[in-house]
Amino acid sequence: MMRPDETRPMKPAITASSWRMPAEHEPHERTLIAWPTDDGVYGPLVSAARDAHAEIARLIARYEPVTMLTPVSQLDEARRLCGPDVDVRSLECDDSWVRDTGPMYQLDAAGTTRRATLWQFNGYGGKYPHERDAGLAAQWCALREEPTVSMPMVLEGGSIITNGHNLVVTTSQCLLNPNRNPTLGRGQIEGILLEATGMAEVVWLPYGLSRDCDTDGHVDNLAAFAPSGQMLLQTCADPTSPDHDRLAINRRWLNGCRNHRGEPLQVIEIPVLPEVEFARRLVSVPYLNFYVANGLVLVPTTDHPADSEILEMIASEFPDRQVIGLAVGPILAYGGGGIHCITQQIPAVCKPVSYEPGRTPL
Repeated sequence: MMRPDETRPMKPAITASSWRMPAEHEPHERTLIAWPTDDGVYGPLVSAARDAHAEIARLIARYEPVTMLTPVSQLDEARRLCGPDVDVRSLECDDSWVRDTGPMYQLDAAGTTRRATLWQFNGYGGKYPHERDAGLAAQWCALREEPTVSMPMVLEGGSIITNGHNLVVTTSQCLLNPNRNPTLGRGQIEGILLEATGMAEVVWLPYGLSRDCDTDGHVDNLAAFAPSGQMLLQTCADPTSPDHDRLAINRRWLNGCRNHRGEPLQVIEIPVLPEVEFARRLVSVPYLNFYVANGLVLVPTTDHPADSEILEMIASEFPDRQVIGLAVGPILAYGGGGIHCITQQIPAVCKPVSYEPGRTPL
């Protein structure tokens, strides 16, 4: 295993014939969101959770088309709460974590063709019902008559991020957990990731958040790439926090990592990790579980004293986008995720579509 301070060898860039998984900050055609359907996740708070999902959908729809996926039994409620600018479609699902269950798209080298990668989904290692969610991505692509390629391993979308050029980032805690792919070794998993993303290197951060028991340490709670190529990374300045040491190890692990230009990867540390008590449960609400849309960065907030400071830090890395903090972080964290977890981007082909709220068809 490579030491945190060991310089990584440079690897070749992707070839002209490669498919690649673009970075989230590249132009989108639309955003997918799924309706919270499982009352067991939120219990008596399910109405508040649905209000939060609808609010997120309405806000993103000011910037790009949004499709809300919902079982037919909840179609009317979803349409009523989401309003006329959100396209609400009937599609059977178990829950709302479409980041993990939805399609993850590739573009060809020219950016003129798009196809979806379809991964196996096992309910986060068999923790939750997942029969309908396991087929959600394929259902969506069939609805749109989009080409797909099936991938031979279990993977959730929140367990990886890419910079769109050379790096795909994950955590060992999640992808090497035997409840995902017990028959695959690290090298096999790495090979599948590189083929699927078109990247040149897998960066294995050791740890996810200490309270992230649902997903076993998804990386989208920890890291995000800015358009400049810099990485925003969650750290924790509080020495009493159980995340202090584990996130410091993650930071050291990035030493020697290089961007696609061969330069040392620049890392911007987000030193505040809000923890709040919500409905008698202590939850972590990481700022980096934000969603990047066309012209927008939507950040989960908690009315923490550091909210303004962190939003300014994020805004400095996304100067062409409006950065908005939305106080839905606690309710989503109570359900097991965040804003990024309930959204999935569909990258645009060549250039973003012309968009007028409420008038862009599926």
